[in-house]
Amino acid sequence: MAEFSKFDRVLESIEKLSLDDQEALVQVVRRRIVEKRRDEIAENITQAREEYAKGEVFRGQVSEIMNELNQ
Repeated sequence: MAEFSKFDRVLESIEKLSLDDQEALVQVVRRRIVEKRRDEIAENITQAREEYAKGEVFRGQVSEIMNELNQ
């Protein structure tokens, strides 16, 4: 018998659930994804604020920023 990946085993387990349970699972997973994305955004904001406070942020016109990136 071929070895199943962890993902395949999870899918098989989900298939055994009732439709109502599958829908509930989808809602839970979506909610957790949204929460993780929010955490990532908050972390990025914190990092950006720290970099700004340290003066590590480049400021200027779009053309100046593009020139800086092209160097």
